[in-house]
Amino acid sequence: MTPKEKAKELVDKFDNYVETEDFFGDSRVLENSKQCALIAVDEILEALEKVAYWQSKGQFKYYEEVKQEIEKI
Repeated sequence: MTPKEKAKELVDKFDNYVETEDFFGDSRVLENSKQCALIAVDEILEALEKVAYWQSKGQFKYYEEVKQEIEKI
């Protein structure tokens, strides 16, 4: 799965779990879903930092790219 596909998958997974409108009735689903996905990716990156660099460098780079793709959505 490409980083772009993974980013979309993560954002979509949070759609059903986030606030759907703000005080003025404006939908905030996408923005809230993106924030949740970014938190999830940050947790993954933090866990990967605790693993020996040589064991996780490919995964670390992958999730850094996923994070960049989430921010573009």
